[in-house]
Amino acid sequence: MGSRSPSIAAIGIIGRHNNPLHTALFPATGEGHEQQRDRLEYSFMLNSSLDIFEARMPSKTVGHDFGLLHALDERLALYGWLTNTGVKLVIVVDMEGSTAPTPEAGKTAILGLRNSDLAPAFQALQTAYIGLLRNPFYIPDEHDPQATKGSGLASYHQHSFPQRSGQDR
Repeated sequence: MGSRSPSIAAIGIIGRHNNPLHTALFPATGEGHEQQRDRLEYSFMLNSSLDIFEARMPSKTVGHDFGLLHALDERLALYGWLTNTGVKLVIVVDMEGSTAPTPEAGKTAILGLRNSDLAPAFQALQTAYIGLLRNPFYIPDEHDPQATKGSGLASYHQHSFPQRSGQDR
């Protein structure tokens, strides 16, 4: 079996009220690593990172790289970024997620990632999110649990049709 290199296992976008906005899972590649990732498991991982964001919030300013949030084991690690609107971006890195293209690339799994290695990925995610917000058909308040309180199915009023008098043909 060849050497392995880090790859992104999941990306999570979490709203300013700690509501999940989007979760994307990416499969591991290579021989013996083709198993499907469990969406619920990664949802729990993303939720566990919220406590770390809250703990580091007083010492950090918005729009910054939070770096390594926590390592779950020798294979999975969560890295975080906070936008200036309070939206949290989380990248889950699988240290053995793909087959290394070169032997030198395989050494990264042993040495680990530096915080600056993921900065371009976070900047690309933030740019994509800003592009989404600029879309006139996207309404961010539809995904905000505090803004939609009292709306939705509970506020839907069923219209009754007037009864006809007389006989129907």
